[in-house]
Amino acid sequence: MADQYRRKSPEELLDSISKLHRGRLKIILGAVSGAGKTYHMLLEGHSLKKKGLDVVIGVIGRGENRPKTEEKIGTLETVLPIQWRRGDSIRYDLDLKRLIERNPEVVLVDNLAKRNRPGAENPSRLDDVLELLEHGISVITTLNIYELSGARQVAEKLTGIKVKIEECLPEDTLTRADEVKLLDVPPEAILKRLQEGCPEGLYGELFSQGSLTALRELALRFLAGEVGEDLEEYREKQGLIGASGASERILVTAQYHWNGSILIRRGHQIAKRLGGTLNVVCFIPHNRSITSEQAAFKRSMKKLTEKLEGKFEELPLLNEDAPSAIVSYATRKNITRIVMGHSKKSVWEERIQGSVVNKILRHTRNIDIFLVPDRTEAEGERLLPAKQSELPVNPFRRLSADEMADEISKIRRGTLKIYIGAAPGVGKTYTMLREANELKKEGIDIAIGLLETHGRKETEEQVGELELIPRKQIPYKNVVLEEMDTAAIIKRNPEVVLVDELAHTNVPFSKYLKRYEDVEEILEAGISVISTVNIQHLESLNDSVEQITGVRVRETIPDRVLTAADEIELIDISPKALRQRMREGNIYAREKVEQSLQNFFKTGNLIALRELALREVADDVDERLESLERSQTMRGPWRKQETIFVCINLRPESERLIRRGFRISYRLKAKWYVMFVKGPAPLSMEEEALLKKARMLTERLSGVFLLRETKESGKVVQNIVIQLIDKKATQLIVGHTSRSRVEELWKGRVVQNLLKETRNYDVLVVANPTDSAKG
Repeated sequence: MADQYRRKSPEELLDSISKLHRGRLKIILGAVSGAGKTYHMLLEGHSLKKKGLDVVIGVIGRGENRPKTEEKIGTLETVLPIQWRRGDSIRYDLDLKRLIERNPEVVLVDNLAKRNRPGAENPSRLDDVLELLEHGISVITTLNIYELSGARQVAEKLTGIKVKIEECLPEDTLTRADEVKLLDVPPEAILKRLQEGCPEGLYGELFSQGSLTALRELALRFLAGEVGEDLEEYREKQGLIGASGASERILVTAQYHWNGSILIRRGHQIAKRLGGTLNVVCFIPHNRSITSEQAAFKRSMKKLTEKLEGKFEELPLLNEDAPSAIVSYATRKNITRIVMGHSKKSVWEERIQGSVVNKILRHTRNIDIFLVPDRTEAEGERLLPAKQSELPVNPFRRLSADEMADEISKIRRGTLKIYIGAAPGVGKTYTMLREANELKKEGIDIAIGLLETHGRKETEEQVGELELIPRKQIPYKNVVLEEMDTAAIIKRNPEVVLVDELAHTNVPFSKYLKRYEDVEEILEAGISVISTVNIQHLESLNDSVEQITGVRVRETIPDRVLTAADEIELIDISPKALRQRMREGNIYAREKVEQSLQNFFKTGNLIALRELALREVADDVDERLESLERSQTMRGPWRKQETIFVCINLRPESERLIRRGFRISYRLKAKWYVMFVKGPAPLSMEEEALLKKARMLTERLSGVFLLRETKESGKVVQNIVIQLIDKKATQLIVGHTSRSRVEELWKGRVVQNLLKETRNYDVLVVANPTDSAKG
């Protein structure tokens, strides 16, 4: 904190002053050529020109089959580039001298990863751009993910295709930019554009459904990693400790023992499925050297960690015990989940000496513990499944009447596209309206079912000539409320209808409680829907969003709505740009701006929500890619089926456990159950209400709720174990006890007793964030 008062050195002052004169660099990043980066760059150019800025085109990729791009150049001035030939093709370089003489405020520069002509002043277009920035000229440019050196190798590994590019840009190219905007476009949209003609520079082998999906996922995860680093840096400057809630960080803590490799592999599987990072740490007493056998285990564990792209560390155990050292390390590294082996101590040893697991849980807050059995019959086969196993279907069997009706309804059902964003104001509605106007030009019968412009002028201008279906008037307590008229939409029967704000709660006396339910009825009527939603409205992310922002979002949609969407597209914007839009009054009314900037729209919140959105869409893309590859038999035999079992008590934090169970089962494509064991004592009214909420949330998230009763309070653990065996569970999820040590002695140690009885299961103990860390 003292750094903010320290006087800057002369060198630091000069550096700060030079940054004031330097131009701004904005990169529009895409998965592949043909995603529309140039078109969006020109849109931004026109938007800046409307605001009175001096904008010119420096160079733009031109091609016979890009009419929309050519049309969008419009009135923008072009500083003619230098034309030259390479073989039979005509190439264009920036005319750096003329641009510097012209001295505009902003230059639009297409295709950042280009080599310049032989003998040019600078070898590459990136060097030209950096020189423009030094002259105080801002640049907006475009880039494909596989043109970055760090991503190129991954792209080739994912697609199996050697990517041909002119220039492989340094890994730090994105970090040099003041703003990076990901242009997220589903593969279907790109393939549709290809039918209209292949844009210049495309390489045909990249343009299969699988390759495009893989590159899209790479772009989302790559940028999520960059955003995650920005978030870490921001939180460090703010003096914030602990995990942000936006991403997973897995820590495997192990000894130099034969089971070390099992723990590392399990940790890697979890990190991979949850889109997280992997750390492995071994604590060694500082006054003890390792044996030759331990040294052999160390070499193999270190080699395995490096192969799995994790980080391996060996640290001395100084003046603290192992549990304290693990907790301290996990807190410093912002770990969200610790992976370790089950306790090997007997019941009496644990009572006398305590266990490492229990000691860790007593010292942690917001860090989960994942316990892995030393030996299980199927441990070598235990890979995280990509898709739920399906019963074989006889292709010659005739469908029943009900099955036939179900298949016909699927064919008739409309398609659902959802624009998703990190926060209000990112441009979801604006983009939805722009797409609608494009569809109307193509002869599609399209109408607006429900639009929320919130008084934003730019959004209202995008309505154009689109038909607006009037809202339904609903009298309520001496006022007339308005809501979407679902019946009128179905009667009008357009091909496509726009429905804004999917998570909205309908006004009282509406047919449905939530707007997404109206959308489902519209889809069943054979009408396609384009809609919008923010990441914080996803039910299973409710706890993460509260951890990030401190706000419990009340309006949510079940994850199945997003899963059922035919197409999801992320609208990405940097936190800095979003806050600027807020200041300009383009999101909320002026009187709400300062309050919003100090609360939900704080920079740290927006960075974390952006990372959350990027990772969520990347996970969805990965999901669709796995389904595609399964259908094409690219991923081999089915893997072992997982069954998740969540045990709850009747406390407010039980909802958090249920959401965690859903997130894990969704990632693993697993069956999942939620179980509560009722003891002999009758439930209070408050407990009855919590039980009802738990059941409703489980069913809302497509889980199975189990209620069991016992006349003996000491038989709770036994009842749970019986159900684990009956349901063939592979993973148990429990919450850390909220009882004090005195309460445990008086009322019993359910969690600790359960851990003793389930040492042959994977067990996730979820930390209780409502407890203060105990010393």
